[in-house]
Amino acid sequence: MTNLEIARQRLNNQYISHQIFKKPEDVVAHMGAVQAQDYAGAKWALGLRMQKSGDAMIDKAMADGYIIRTHVLRPTWHFIAPVDARWMIDLTAQRINAFSASRYRQLELDGPVFKKTNDALAKALDGSKQLNRLQVMQVINNAGVKTDDLRFIHLLMRAELDKVICSGGRQFTYALFDDRVPAGAPFVKEEALAALAARYFKSRGPATLRDFAWWGGITMADAKTGLDAVKTGLTSLIAEGNEFWMPIEQINKPGKSPGAYLLPAFDEFAVAYSDRTATVNPKYLTQARHVIFDPSIVVNDQVVGTWKRKITGKKMDISLNFFGKVNKVQGKGVEAAVARYRKFIGTEI
Repeated sequence: MTNLEIARQRLNNQYISHQIFKKPEDVVAHMGAVQAQDYAGAKWALGLRMQKSGDAMIDKAMADGYIIRTHVLRPTWHFIAPVDARWMIDLTAQRINAFSASRYRQLELDGPVFKKTNDALAKALDGSKQLNRLQVMQVINNAGVKTDDLRFIHLLMRAELDKVICSGGRQFTYALFDDRVPAGAPFVKEEALAALAARYFKSRGPATLRDFAWWGGITMADAKTGLDAVKTGLTSLIAEGNEFWMPIEQINKPGKSPGAYLLPAFDEFAVAYSDRTATVNPKYLTQARHVIFDPSIVVNDQVVGTWKRKITGKKMDISLNFFGKVNKVQGKGVEAAVARYRKFIGTEI
């Protein structure tokens, strides 16, 4: 399997190249978790994997509690299904806190401070209340805890990892975790690792063990435990000197005719892998060195450029930056991708 074939299979398994989902929560359930610190971009990450989608549709799914946004896997926000929230956080919170320990110390945040903040938030949000960021900051200040920008961000992250708060029903609000997330079965680490591995390789294969460990924010040993538990449902092959795993039913599935797609920054097509070489046209590895952080143009299954949007009132301008030449057919494909994104946003040209 070549890098191009790896990229094509990933587009298939992530349902970018052939959309089947009708609801945002179905995308999230398939993917397990979708990186979402850039909220606007993350909404499009769900939308481009759906047959018919709109920006407001994702907002409604959040408001209705079908998906939530919280810190999990790594020290950043993800969209996840409420039913997955407890076991995913139980599995990954300790590693995230360990990763953030030095920053906690720099910001003079410790156990007593986190307890004071968590207790204040739990009291303020009791009774199914929801507060915006400014109101949450005021609650923390009233509890005697200082909140400059960095302290505030880390206090909120810790409250999410401690399962005190999560995203609320209105945009950029917070609610009690227990109000938005159903009760779950007792946490069993081996079962959680198996569930995470099954979700990852089904939705993102072909991928390596190291890719899985990176995406899940877990150790290589834990990643191997998870992979070993689900190997019977996967197949593997050696490519570029590495062993890749993918779902058996997808291995021989032909991709659609090569298309063009506008991907948001931090899309799972890039961020879900520790090695992103297969994602980028080999001619453009230097230009695409920030492929995670930049909204990307994908043509013929690989990244060939970047794009930006600027919304002013009801007008949206989209600028395209190709790393090299595209032919007429490819250009038409990109035009169609731009039109699809405009339709998702719903703004006038």
